[in-house]
Amino acid sequence: MSSVLLSTAYLPNINYLSQVLNHDVVVLEKHEHFVKQTYRNRCEILTSNGKLSLSIPLVKQADKELISDKKISYAEDWQKQHWRAITSAYKNSPYFEFFEDEFKPFYEKKYELLFDYNTQLLQTILHILRVKKQIEFTLQFDINPSNSSDLRTLSDLNNSDNLNAKPYYQVFADKQGFIPNLSCLDALFNIGLETKHL
Repeated sequence: MSSVLLSTAYLPNINYLSQVLNHDVVVLEKHEHFVKQTYRNRCEILTSNGKLSLSIPLVKQADKELISDKKISYAEDWQKQHWRAITSAYKNSPYFEFFEDEFKPFYEKKYELLFDYNTQLLQTILHILRVKKQIEFTLQFDINPSNSSDLRTLSDLNNSDNLNAKPYYQVFADKQGFIPNLSCLDALFNIGLETKHL
């Protein structure tokens, strides 16, 4: 059984999702320190004005915090802002109405921890795609893991390029051209279950 080690990601991009789909076991890193300016708490969607980054605000507790301890801040109503942006971007896409009810609760219910929120979202995405994966969590931080493909850097912003991107239908492609490696929401709302084959 093939295994991949990944950092957590908010509505992960296509590169990340394809690694999840191509491995039997997905191991999520619980023991790394939180890194700012990464896909751990942000994603990118495509709007009529181009790429838009959505970022989950976090509570600052200490300089070095484990990702599993990072708390979501609700000082501002980011949930309403994110859902409004997602709805505005995708309401005219072919599959939005099929899947919106799966995602809407994530913008109504308050989750305490980013890690739990992201994990629930990933499980929802796999459920929508009708894919069963074994999801496990690290028990400690291992700099050189031997039993999994270490792809924790896929959550870093500088690893967002997708050189082998397979173009698919996007609502704003006539204006923007094809934009690769957005949040998997983009593919789900535009091409539905075909997302599995990207």
